[in-house]
Amino acid sequence: MKLYMHAAACSLSPHIICRELGLDIELVQVDRKTHRTSDGEDYLAINGNGYVPALMLDDGKVLTEGPAIVQFLAEGSALQPEIGDIKRNEVQSYLNFITAELHKPMVLLFNPTYASVHGEIRALISKRLAWLNDRLAGSYLTGEAFTVADAYLFVCLNWSPWTDIDLKQWPDLHGFMARVAARPKVREALQAEDLQAFDADGVYFAPQAYLASAGRVGEPVRP
Repeated sequence: MKLYMHAAACSLSPHIICRELGLDIELVQVDRKTHRTSDGEDYLAINGNGYVPALMLDDGKVLTEGPAIVQFLAEGSALQPEIGDIKRNEVQSYLNFITAELHKPMVLLFNPTYASVHGEIRALISKRLAWLNDRLAGSYLTGEAFTVADAYLFVCLNWSPWTDIDLKQWPDLHGFMARVAARPKVREALQAEDLQAFDADGVYFAPQAYLASAGRVGEPVRP
């Protein structure tokens, strides 16, 4: 299988799931400007929307949209509760919440087109994060078991420093980030994408180019 991705983007979520499950996956980088892939393909012919992730199966079929991809990958594993288990619906609920209430508005904070309303967007995100902080059921979103929803949340919250959101004001979420970052397979994924830790706690990770643009110096991720 091929996973089309950008380093540290939302495609990191299915990448983490592949690592957690021990799946054989080929990472294919996509150039944001040209939409050419690292193996010479036109990404728009693979995913007409142009954004990542996309998963190409061994038979050539393509699956898009991160929440759909991670559920497909994790079906039948401990990362995706079984049909009939209410926790499965809870995981799906969190996937939908993260997509609509965190992922999409956080992306807007990277876009200068929406600079005039960044304050309002950030306030909305903060409200959602406060709610989520109070909802944490244990080590992870649905309790003590790591699921596909936790990988997705980790990836979106990893963008916090770049969107001027200080996650330390929500201690349970900050602790969540530290727990996920410490998982061996998560660290393997971070290392494979050449991401570096740039905060003292080793909780947030970014490509070297991002670190340089922010005047930060990161430490390489070790598995």
